Amino acid sequence: MKIQRLICTGLILALAGLASVSCVSTRKVAYLQDMKHNTQIQLENDFEAVVSPYDELDIIVSCFDSELAKPFNIYGAAQGAIGNNSAARDLAYLVDQNGNIEMPVLGTIHAAGLTRLQLQERIKNLLVSGGYISDPYVMVRFRDFKIFFLGSNGGKAITVPNERCTFLEALAMSGDLNVFTNRNKIAVMREVNGRMVMRFLDPRSSKVFHDPYFMLQQNDFIITRDSNYGNFSKSYAQWAPITSIISTVASFASIYLTYMMYQSYTK
Repeated sequence: MKIQRLICTGLILALAGLASVSCVSTRKVAYLQDMKHNTQIQLENDFEAVVSPYDELDIIVSCFDSELAKPFNIYGAAQGAIGNNSAARDLAYLVDQNGNIEMPVLGTIHAAGLTRLQLQERIKNLLVSGGYISDPYVMVRFRDFKIFFLGSNGGKAITVPNERCTFLEALAMSGDLNVFTNRNKIAVMREVNGRMVMRFLDPRSSKVFHDPYFMLQQNDFIITRDSNYGNFSKSYAQWAPITSIISTVASFASIYLTYMMYQSYTK
């Protein structure tokens, strides 16, 4: 009887241990746990993305006399060569590895490290000081402001339409994190002065708002990894059929043990 009881108890404990891997503490996954009602945190409202090598930019030059502005627009300069106005308008300025762009008539302009407003002002000054246009209007926009995600569930890229994206906004647009993601090891990787720099951010704490990488730049990478608990859980899922068998055996063992104990008491 003691051996049967030990076997049954062992099976039940093993099943309980395996089942426990499906439970994840809220403390491990809940966002901004230290924030209270009416908490106010100052954000960097003057943030602007800066131009980097290999960015694609849309630059439009206009003025009162559209014919004066036409030679300074890439689609205007290329329209005759391409012969298709809509195809010409799809062209964008590619920032080269040295951080420069080549504009019609104006030539080489160093753009890397400038915000789009600063680049607008630089182009405007060149147009006025060169005597080309006295009243230019210049608009610069990023063609593709993208954030990239890498993790155990694969990779993806999201396009940010307004050129301003926070770390939390990026997580939301990516479809959120799974419960097994290691929250204190979410990395933001960024190219800074020709070097890749990585910082770890934790969305469970309001301290994330003060991190210099909370405001994302275009072409940033967000890299996630599963905790050891998550890796074990995935391995456990592969053993689900066996777990089901163990559960069934444990149930029968429990019934049998109860029956044998009942028989011993009735004798």
